[in-house]
Amino acid sequence: MNKPQENTTPQSPLDRLTAGIKGAFRIGQTARVLATTGAEWLLGDRPPAPKLLRQTFERLGTTYIKLGQFIASSPSVFPDAYVEEFQMLLDKTTPVPFHIMKGVMEREFGRSLETIFASIDPQPLASASIAQVYSARLTTGEDVVIKIQKPGVKDILLTDLNFLYVAARVLELFVPHLSMASLADIVDEIQKGMLAECDFYQEASNIEAFQKFLASTGNDQATAPRVYKHASTMRVLTMERLHGVSFTDLDAVRKYTDNPEATLITAMNTWFASLLFCESFHADVHAGNLLVLKDGRIGFIDFGIVGKIKPQTWDSMSKFIWAIGQEDYRAMAESMVGIGMTKEVVDVDRFTADIEKLYSSFDKVMPSDTLDIAYVNEHEVNRLMVDLIGLGKRHGIHFPREFALLLKQLLYFDRYVRLLALDGNIYMDERLTIQPDKNWVSIH
Repeated sequence: MNKPQENTTPQSPLDRLTAGIKGAFRIGQTARVLATTGAEWLLGDRPPAPKLLRQTFERLGTTYIKLGQFIASSPSVFPDAYVEEFQMLLDKTTPVPFHIMKGVMEREFGRSLETIFASIDPQPLASASIAQVYSARLTTGEDVVIKIQKPGVKDILLTDLNFLYVAARVLELFVPHLSMASLADIVDEIQKGMLAECDFYQEASNIEAFQKFLASTGNDQATAPRVYKHASTMRVLTMERLHGVSFTDLDAVRKYTDNPEATLITAMNTWFASLLFCESFHADVHAGNLLVLKDGRIGFIDFGIVGKIKPQTWDSMSKFIWAIGQEDYRAMAESMVGIGMTKEVVDVDRFTADIEKLYSSFDKVMPSDTLDIAYVNEHEVNRLMVDLIGLGKRHGIHFPREFALLLKQLLYFDRYVRLLALDGNIYMDERLTIQPDKNWVSIH
């Protein structure tokens, strides 16, 4: 998809005044929330600092909820206590009423929705901090899902994050040791990531890149939803609706495939190959985004969050992928040292022992009922990710955020392996290609 250019027409004095008033109003809202929180603290309501910050972020709304989600998924950057507390912001948000979201679509398309959609279900399929998703049908008869950006989200993000950037700079001036943490750089990185999620043309481009990757590797056993360009804009993304079930629902999976193990291997081979042969890899393969379709194929959906691996870190990354599958704790330790940055010598033997201890304690709390999907959810995966990266930090290793994204996906697949691969060690299966070559093909 060729990305249309943003409107670069200079703003009129009235537009600038309006934007300034909105920005001032938003800063005023922020100040009121902070004042209220401060008053409650003075009156004796004093929860632990991580909980207090999380509650304040919830009150402040969209930007700060997204910031909290960034903290929750960035154990390589933030203290463990805060990462754990902010897991609570990974859940669904309160949906915006449909008539407001419909108004967004009408303004985006500039014409009657009836000319594009035959019907739209007003009950959202999902609601997140930036967008909501609805099921619909095009006038041409195709079943689709519509991802609609919540009104004013981008303006709020810009105002809030510019405010945070200035505040971070001021803090670095008055508290010199904070500059070592590069607070302003972290805020800048967060801003780029959040604004990218507001660009649905970029998400459509991510989908098309994945589809090209599937075609170039001859993989017809996996798919991503078709994007309907005539029904998509910067803030509205209309995609083919893929009908399927989650890998965590083994009974349902067995209705669509007589070999769940082979289906899981196909999903894993597809994702591993994308690390090398696609512009980016899907960085959110939780149970809702990886489906077994009615025809037995694998459906990858929601490409709002993607990651990229730098060529210079690929050797260590690939070794880590192999090691986590084999539960080779020493290889895991060695590859994590290679991936991370450290100014001191790491005791690999001690690090190996600590990783093994962590995994042993994790296995003890796994449910005896392998169908207990409570152990395959976002929070459980994040908890192990936090523990593993936190362990690395205690040994003096600091990881790039891309490693946290990669690790999180590997842990999701590890949970699916435990659910579906009930016989033997799937990582020893010759059909699993963790380090694919140019002749990679999917399992048939």
